Amino acid sequence: MVERGRVAVVQYVGRIAEGEDAGAVFDTTDVDIALAEGIYHDHRDYKPLVFPVGESEVIDGIDETVGEMAVGETRTTRVSPERAFGSYDSERVTRVSRDELEAEFDIEAEEDELVRSETGETGWITDATDEAVEIDFNHELAGESVEFELHVLEVRDESDREESNGRDDGDETGESGEASE
Repeated sequence: MVERGRVAVVQYVGRIAEGEDAGAVFDTTDVDIALAEGIYHDHRDYKPLVFPVGESEVIDGIDETVGEMAVGETRTTRVSPERAFGSYDSERVTRVSRDELEAEFDIEAEEDELVRSETGETGWITDATDEAVEIDFNHELAGESVEFELHVLEVRDESDREESNGRDDGDETGESGEASE
């Protein structure tokens, strides 16, 4: 077992757990899997996830499962929407004037275009008419049950955290759906 506060170095593959997309990979720390699954993004590093166990720096289901694992162990855990990327909240979907949005952000409002709110939240345009634009600020995996295949590569003391090759790309759950909160 990985003790609370110790730093875990973990490879993972995240998959959709239910529905028509069940089994589809949405994120991974393995570049070969990212390439094979068509989810590769050249703007991020594909390095193991490095985090202190039990300190809420990653999705609860990952944190708890890794805390029960040993170095070298691989385990798959299913995580409910509430413990992963949150429930889908229709109140996080808003309609705004197309003209105002385009003027304020200097963009051409088109479906699937990302926009950032004044408070720094990222959403994407889900519908665009001549008059209005609908923007969804839910995480792209909100409401989805997910599975993570986890492999604990190493465990170290907190003081050794900076020496790792672990990623810290600053993208908490952005476009790639990364597993940190």
